Amino acid sequence: MNDLIKDLSELRLSYEKDELHEDQVDSNPHEQFLKWFNMALEAKLHEPYAMSVATADKNGRPHVRTLLLRGATEAGYDFYTNYDSQKGIDLAENPYAELLFYWAGLERQVRIAGKVTKISEEESTDYYHKRPRDSQIAAHISTPQSGVIASRELLVDRFQKLHDDVESKDTLQKPEFWGGYRLEPFHYEFWQGRPNRLHDRLSYERVDGIWKLQRLMP
Repeated sequence: MNDLIKDLSELRLSYEKDELHEDQVDSNPHEQFLKWFNMALEAKLHEPYAMSVATADKNGRPHVRTLLLRGATEAGYDFYTNYDSQKGIDLAENPYAELLFYWAGLERQVRIAGKVTKISEEESTDYYHKRPRDSQIAAHISTPQSGVIASRELLVDRFQKLHDDVESKDTLQKPEFWGGYRLEPFHYEFWQGRPNRLHDRLSYERVDGIWKLQRLMP
């Protein structure tokens, strides 16, 4: 057995960086998210805009992966992907998802649940053209996303061929199978690690158009 593997029950930390009280948070959960998100940016945490995105297919089988947040407004939270990916298939069958941001350096996490819809073609196209050129090319050749490919070399060859073919073009057209999604939230949970596992958990639930704030058991 690998000598580095230990009894996992012995691996634990005490969370003592901060605390979270009802009178400290904004009545609008989106504003509270922005407050924490900006603090994560200011703390120079590694990719604080990275988030886990959980989806489920029509049979309830879950899938989760890490994506990058690419928009955060009152309208919702945006990410981009291949529509033919597993997440795209899931969302076509079951348009509900949950986002998870974990900021270890601040001992915080945020969960955001909601209904997901595709953003407009215009918005997707605008974002596509803001991406680095090589990322635009990768979007074209990485299809079907999550599909089987025989080797890494074949993938690189496919990338290089398209790179050479479009070298003289100023603009690449966005692939029809690629674009953005927006999660419109109906539930938030803000978690702050605390000593003795007595963590602070505050949730917001939208009830009749009003955000209801509640404390949850750790």
